[in-house]
Amino acid sequence: MRKSQIFASLFFVGVGIIFGVILLANFSESGLQSLLAGGVADIGAKNAPVTLNENVKALNNAFVAVSEASNETVVSISVVAEKKVAKNQMRDFFRFFGEPFDPRDNKGNEEEQPDTEESSGAGSGVILSADGYIATNNHVVEDAKDDGIKVILHDKREFKAKLIGRDPLTDLAVIKIDVNNLKPAHFANSDQVQIGEWVIAVGNPLGLRSTVTTGIISALGRGQLNLNNDQYAVENFIQTDAAINPGNSGGGLFNLNGSLVGINTAIASRTGYYNGYGFAIPANLVKSVVLDLMEDGKVDRGYIGVQISSVDEVSAKSYKLDKVAGVIVQKVLEGSPAERAGLEIGDVILDLDGMPVNTSNELQSRVSMHKAGDDVKLKILRDGKAIYKTVTLKPRDEDSKTASNEVKTGKSEDEEINKPVKFEKLGFSVSPVTTKVKEDLGIDKGIIINTVERYGEAASRGIVPNGVILKANNQEISTTGQFKKIIEQNAGEVVRLQVKYKDGARLVFIEVPKNNS
Repeated sequence: MRKSQIFASLFFVGVGIIFGVILLANFSESGLQSLLAGGVADIGAKNAPVTLNENVKALNNAFVAVSEASNETVVSISVVAEKKVAKNQMRDFFRFFGEPFDPRDNKGNEEEQPDTEESSGAGSGVILSADGYIATNNHVVEDAKDDGIKVILHDKREFKAKLIGRDPLTDLAVIKIDVNNLKPAHFANSDQVQIGEWVIAVGNPLGLRSTVTTGIISALGRGQLNLNNDQYAVENFIQTDAAINPGNSGGGLFNLNGSLVGINTAIASRTGYYNGYGFAIPANLVKSVVLDLMEDGKVDRGYIGVQISSVDEVSAKSYKLDKVAGVIVQKVLEGSPAERAGLEIGDVILDLDGMPVNTSNELQSRVSMHKAGDDVKLKILRDGKAIYKTVTLKPRDEDSKTASNEVKTGKSEDEEINKPVKFEKLGFSVSPVTTKVKEDLGIDKGIIINTVERYGEAASRGIVPNGVILKANNQEISTTGQFKKIIEQNAGEVVRLQVKYKDGARLVFIEVPKNNS
């Protein structure tokens, strides 16, 4: 009896197991979820609302690939800096916050203010070589203490870094860590970068490591941002709308091939944070500078020895140029390569080594990529004719700071009347130059600018009072009558003036209205 009961029980258990397996095998997934979830079948739609085009998929995959690849070549940099403290800086600090400043200690003795103070900062860097050379911005590391630079790699390993060299004029620096088998960035030819090209910015903004933002190249050849107070600073930036914030400095700007097109260095902002535009140092300039720094810690940069300005619409009319392009020589430094090569004030540099030059910052950037001792060939427009000059560059330290402000020409024999003259439509007046002014400026002729109307044509072209007009359209000026005649003869044309002030001479281009008086 017991055996039969046991067999019966086993039979029913077996049937139950078989039935359960069949039931589960035929139970839908949604039905099972409904059973387990107390009646809630699912959330969200079953399918994506849009099926991506294959081209869009490829573009998306390209951004993913370049982000992964470039992240490995960008590092985070933390810096402990030591800066000199100006006298009364602490007093000014307390005054700013409305607190009384007492330089005495609790015993009534005046405490000595420290000469330096420590601070911390952060930035980014781009790996240059497998053995640990890294590029960053000069402003990231310029005040770093000895042993005060730390590098954090993408894989979170940390290393102390050594400062190899800095170049304040380009805002670039090179540091090195003792490690091998790093993944260096690939350098693009930044001369081939195009406006509208997709790029990604990689860095460590606001303490957020390995951050990738995307945008396009929004402009090229951006200069005159005055990020560096040195008159020889090189500013020829790539502009991008990829988001860049504090901490991105020294990081990389990459194209969709994963190649480095620039080093991120600055933003256009009134708040100190991203406001739409960032600026990067072009990769070709970066490569030239960092190779020099890696070699001996300094840049062996060559100089022409001129002060220049970009051609604008008015000066282009004066020179009868087909387009607004080129660079005007405003000064020739005494004893400089430019003077030795025969460059003159008023020359227009049209190209360098066969490559057109559009702006002054573009010429400056190209020259800065050459070393002292290199020869460069300049195409120059002079007196309506194209001529060529070969200039042998030399270090800036050899150049005199004194400018050769005058070009040797024959004396003018014009003996016209010499009395004050006002040019109403141009908005300025001139008078005979006094003996004292001649002595102060070291000149023997010219006419002085007396008054300049605030919103007149002359003011808009940069003319200010107390300058002495030495030349007009390359003619030396001795009298106001002579100058008045030149203005009248060039009604409806552009007149080129060489004006000397106490701080130096410069060329000014002013368009004379018809029937001027």
